[in-house]
Amino acid sequence: MPRSTVSGSGYGEYIRLRDERGNIWRGQAELLPDDSICYRFRDEDGRTITGMSDTYGIVLRDEKGNVWRGFVD
Repeated sequence: MPRSTVSGSGYGEYIRLRDERGNIWRGQAELLPDDSICYRFRDEDGRTITGMSDTYGIVLRDEKGNVWRGFVD
């Protein structure tokens, strides 16, 4: 089974990611009152990825249920 990957960079609250298939996801990060961060991304075809992060890592999920787990560097 191929491994799913996503990586990218950001400036302030705006973030750009590229997945293992070359899709570009643009989105934002929102700091929540409990110091966790909520992420929302959209690609050029209108698909979305959402997720959360805390001090332990990040989890993103797309509309089909695919999940990416990792860390923010």
